[in-house]
Amino acid sequence: MNSYHQFTSDTRRDFLTTSASGIGGIALHHMLSKELAANSPKQKILGPKPHFAPRAKNCIFIFMAGAPSQLDLFDYKPKLNELNGQKMNADLLKGKRFAFLQKESAVLMGSPRKFKQHGKSGMWFSDLLPRTATCADDICMVRSMHTDQFNHHPGQLQMQCGEARFGLPSTGSWINYGLGTENRNLPGYIVLTAGRGSSGGATLWQSGFLPSNYAGVRLRNGSNPLLNLENPRGLPNELQRAGLDALQSLNKTHHRMNKDPEILSRIANYELAFRMQSAAPELVDLSKEKMKTLDSYGVNRALPKGGGRGKGNGNAYADFSRNCLLARRMVERGVRFINIIHASWDHHSNLNQELEFNAGMSDQPVAALINDLKERGLLDETLVVWAGEFGRTPLGENRRGREANTGRDHHPNAFTVLMAGGGVRGGLTYGSTDEIGWEPEENPVHVNDFQATLLHLFGLDHERLTYPDAGVERRLTSITRQSKVVHELFT
Repeated sequence: MNSYHQFTSDTRRDFLTTSASGIGGIALHHMLSKELAANSPKQKILGPKPHFAPRAKNCIFIFMAGAPSQLDLFDYKPKLNELNGQKMNADLLKGKRFAFLQKESAVLMGSPRKFKQHGKSGMWFSDLLPRTATCADDICMVRSMHTDQFNHHPGQLQMQCGEARFGLPSTGSWINYGLGTENRNLPGYIVLTAGRGSSGGATLWQSGFLPSNYAGVRLRNGSNPLLNLENPRGLPNELQRAGLDALQSLNKTHHRMNKDPEILSRIANYELAFRMQSAAPELVDLSKEKMKTLDSYGVNRALPKGGGRGKGNGNAYADFSRNCLLARRMVERGVRFINIIHASWDHHSNLNQELEFNAGMSDQPVAALINDLKERGLLDETLVVWAGEFGRTPLGENRRGREANTGRDHHPNAFTVLMAGGGVRGGLTYGSTDEIGWEPEENPVHVNDFQATLLHLFGLDHERLTYPDAGVERRLTSITRQSKVVHELFT
């Protein structure tokens, strides 16, 4: 026996394994017993119970990577238009960092968009989002968001994972870990993408230090959502099942030897992949959807001219529309958390034209999603979020070598997030920024406050939903910052 094996044989873990059939064995039995239970695909796979009664059961988080301009979409600033072309207060620029903007020569830039109030609530929207604006009384608009990061990848990590560090679980992973899933044949956390791809890539839906079966599973666009999902020609399901059983036996033996909990996740992932061979194709098959529904989402929309950074592979409009409809189908099938990610909204130049393209992509399907969920009685328990990683500056971008201000730089000081359903107050505009949109003036909401609030809607206390890592009880919100739940947003 080598020294490593001798060491592992004499641990408390080995004592528990040999004296009580093993904690790992108990966990494995608990996990696999769920797999062999009733045939109903929408059978709850229990995770830890929520800390208190939840308002939301599912989340569709629409992430507009690249940072939409709140000043041209939501945060109406007539004073900024009056000051267009003028220098701003130099004291506000002290200590501020920008990605490209030269603050010594920068001037304020108003918005050319037309703003109107909508709904009984009088919520402000620009002319770029006419259909979303019709949902004003179902939407909760937070206009006083702020973050610590001014570049894309760090900002995206903070918005999705709580901190701008690699190796942390995303929000979807935390909720999946905390509550489990309701469908044994589909992942509890699914990711859909459109456009060119976000700066953060797969780091935005990782499981980090949580077991890997809590990571987001990305589905590709089209009728073949996962590569290698179908059996090779000539391999019947019975033979594949026998192979998985043999592999499971080997993995269980391996786990008994080294007690690595990730092996349990590997077994669970293999079993889920086997069941998804029938569930995933049915999920993405839209042939039974009514034409009226397909048209309302714009699934068959042609791509308009232009597009720039948001165009992606040339199918961004159809892909995004399809993803919004798929998200509703996933909610119906018990998927706990769905990320819809579109990039890019990073408009350093050609802002007016490219923002018009991206807003047109989002406007119709997002409004259709909210209305569809509402008509089916799903909106009350489904939280829909529309957000980027930060906002855009009220200063026009004056990058060296450019003659005119045609874009806006990154702005972590202030941005806007939309929410609907899932226990939030429709028709509420929460928080405000100063007269030029530079920073919050009333009710500031940090990204970690927003995440604590989101978890609360699911019945989870952000300070109690933890996982031990490197000697620290980690959580979604930063352990070095006092985050708060914004109760004023709730119904």
